[in-house]
Amino acid sequence: MDIPMWVWLATIGSMIAILAIDLAIVDHPWSKKSGPKEFGMKQAAWWAAFYVGIAILFGLGLWYFGGSTVAGEYFAGFLTEKSLSVDNLFVFYLIMGSFAVPKKYQHEVLLVGIVIALVMRGIFIAIGAQAINAWSEVFYLFGAFLIYTAVKIVRDHMKQDEEEQDYANSFAVRMVRKVWPVADDYHGSKLTVKLDGRRHVTPMLMVIVAIGVTDLVFAVDSIPAIFGLTQDAYIVFTANAFALLGLRQLYFLLAGLMDKLVYISWGLSIIMAFIGVKMILHALHENGVHVPEVGIATSLTVIIGVMTVTIVASLIKARADKGEEEVSAGASAGERGE
Repeated sequence: MDIPMWVWLATIGSMIAILAIDLAIVDHPWSKKSGPKEFGMKQAAWWAAFYVGIAILFGLGLWYFGGSTVAGEYFAGFLTEKSLSVDNLFVFYLIMGSFAVPKKYQHEVLLVGIVIALVMRGIFIAIGAQAINAWSEVFYLFGAFLIYTAVKIVRDHMKQDEEEQDYANSFAVRMVRKVWPVADDYHGSKLTVKLDGRRHVTPMLMVIVAIGVTDLVFAVDSIPAIFGLTQDAYIVFTANAFALLGLRQLYFLLAGLMDKLVYISWGLSIIMAFIGVKMILHALHENGVHVPEVGIATSLTVIIGVMTVTIVASLIKARADKGEEEVSAGASAGERGE
């Protein structure tokens, strides 16, 4: 699509306005005396639905002005990026646990993380678009990278089952500790605090550093994935932005399901491998090799189908595991004569 500059500016301005409204309504419903409050499930559900609704309305607008193909690319990109964002939430969940972030401050940390992610992805989108325009063979590189990422997702998932990663002792966090002293406790949402006459960074800053590094890694993974579905920079940007908006509300909504979605990484791995193969086929086709190309309708079907099966299978397993635990607990109680 040939998007005028004023549309780009209006889109970016609207997203900044939405974030500002979110910040004003969600983050400051308290007085200075009462301090921040915990983010409730009901509040998270309403805001998550609001953001998904905006994303759908935007897609319908693209359908009206740009046609079904453009809208299909947007929805495929949005679903892929939203799925990858859920995987991102799992890592955020582990980081929050590693640093023992109080629940009432978690939504502020997530807001900073989302802003960092938007900036990171904006930079990578610009780089990716320029690379594709200058060198069409980059699709081979992107495709191979996505297939490698698919294998890495499964490998990392299996490794996490064996041993928990210590995000509180990551390389970036250790570097910060070498430069500045770190306070032992949280001091509200402050990033630095003066203790015994010396400036210390707080654990809140360390959390943000860890999440910023995570955002960088996920940006490297996600941008090639969506370029495999569409090469339109506007669709790539908006699909990413709408997938990230509302991510922190989704975090609190899914907090109770984090441990239940055990197959989510497998589903994402399949999607990444599928898009990687699609990109390689597209590159071969562009270079005159007669190979079948995967259409956007097929891509949408695969993405929706894989994520649906992944979520349903995860919930079925979680229910089965809970049943086994109850039976085991009942048997143990019987043996004790309770």
